[in-house]
Amino acid sequence: MTSLRLYAELARPFTLLAPALGFFSGAVTAIGADPVDPWSWAVVLPGVIGAVMAAVFNAGSNALNQIYDLEIDRINKPKRPLTSGRMTIAQAWGFTVIAYTLTLVLAWFVAPGGRRECFWIVAIAVVATIIYSVPPLRTKQRGMWANITIAIPRGVLLKVAGWSAVKTVVGVEPWFIGGIFGLFLLGASTTKDFADMEGDARGGCRTLPIIHGVRKAAWMISPSFILPFLLINVGVWLGILTGHTLLLHSLGLGMTAYGAYVCYLMLRRPEDLATDENHVSWAHMYRMMFVLQIGFALAYVI
Repeated sequence: MTSLRLYAELARPFTLLAPALGFFSGAVTAIGADPVDPWSWAVVLPGVIGAVMAAVFNAGSNALNQIYDLEIDRINKPKRPLTSGRMTIAQAWGFTVIAYTLTLVLAWFVAPGGRRECFWIVAIAVVATIIYSVPPLRTKQRGMWANITIAIPRGVLLKVAGWSAVKTVVGVEPWFIGGIFGLFLLGASTTKDFADMEGDARGGCRTLPIIHGVRKAAWMISPSFILPFLLINVGVWLGILTGHTLLLHSLGLGMTAYGAYVCYLMLRRPEDLATDENHVSWAHMYRMMFVLQIGFALAYVI
């Protein structure tokens, strides 16, 4: 039981719900998108399998990141299994390999109509997470490239993979939706970097707050809390988004207002971002992601 708790801690379970919901939300969104297939609900099972896959994938990615962030985490996260000495590197590697293998196996079985789009999308996402954490590329050390290699797999590809559990991803709509999530994470993912500046600096990770300073970095990421959500309204006006018009417009305007509020929290005292271990903007980033996922699903099934 002690070992299971350690592996669960390594997986960081509180981070697993967001990708699982993201995949399933993508599948539900595809169910209600034009053209509506009356038998679409019969493919809910691939959506469930994909949601489990997304959670397992995120667990493996978390473990991989902790392996290569060991020295950084000794400063920033000293109570984690590896930094506290309660788990060995070999154990963490074993967990990582199993999680990544299971991810690809599950993705293979998400193949409605025999299409393997989900598998190849997930395979690309796996490569992106490796590039993020593992030398020599290790984009986590390379400023905006870190944000890009977070936004692509966890934002763009996650939604498109969910869509692929129901319908083909050939078309504008799934990629437009994925782009909204990707643009949000492109800036919002930096909210976790402010409190980690000391360890990141010693570990050679040149995050945006380290490169530009806390205040400038806060201003740089602020557009990601507003502009992506305005694209929802633009997508409706252009006929790209085929969900419930009123609900989508309400989602776009509501998320824009929510994002503006988070910007206010960040920019009124940006120095607090580097002193609070978990600044409120980081918590709001997760909440915004949940609201956006659920909002899209509802707008496409009502």
